[in-house]
Amino acid sequence: MAGVAAVLAVAAVPAHSQSLGGILGSAKKVAEAASVSDEEIVAYFGQMSEKMDADNPVATLDDPYGARLAALTKGLDSYDGLNLDIKAYLVKDVNAFAMGDGTVRIMAGLMDEFNDDEVRCVIGHEIGHVKLEHGQKRLKRALQQDAALSVAGTASNDVKRIANSELGGLIQDVMYAQHSQKAERSSDDYALEFMAANGYDQEGCATAMDKLAAKSASVGGIELLKTHPSPAKRAKRMRKKMK
Repeated sequence: MAGVAAVLAVAAVPAHSQSLGGILGSAKKVAEAASVSDEEIVAYFGQMSEKMDADNPVATLDDPYGARLAALTKGLDSYDGLNLDIKAYLVKDVNAFAMGDGTVRIMAGLMDEFNDDEVRCVIGHEIGHVKLEHGQKRLKRALQQDAALSVAGTASNDVKRIANSELGGLIQDVMYAQHSQKAERSSDDYALEFMAANGYDQEGCATAMDKLAAKSASVGGIELLKTHPSPAKRAKRMRKKMK
């Protein structure tokens, strides 16, 4: 697998990405942003997921990364009341992300670094973000605060779609920004429960953080270190909770 990793692409950030505050800024959109429904929020995440999958190489079952992840996630099409779509991107970043529609994407660079239980813990952590609605709350809050949503379509009984010109900005602001320390801790706790509930070794959560901590002195390309709290502190906290 190391040979494959050497030719991996870099995760794509939409070229037209912009800050949410600069997308529209029209006062007349305040009512739309404030009244956005949970159904619309999930639909918006679906659009973001489609965009990310279109911009990045998704590993198939014929690929070693795709086959490994499929084996690790067997039976996880649904979990804890969620419908999940878990796949690998053939990109070299050591990272993972989740969308509020149940999309979970694991980067091949992370899979190169982590053993099976460590990857499982990352998956549990990302499922935690979905279950605890961290992304959903962030997106709704961003839309309400900036009141900058412009949508296409006028049918009142249809879920509105985000205009293409704004989709990149929402992806940038919602997916690449940091979760709060509280959100990360609660997702770490969820991951530990996920590991225990499925008979996996919880120590995999701590050793994953140990590996990231060892690399923290040279973080180039390790996106997970840029958007998550100190891995050393997370490992210590996890081991304390395991006891």
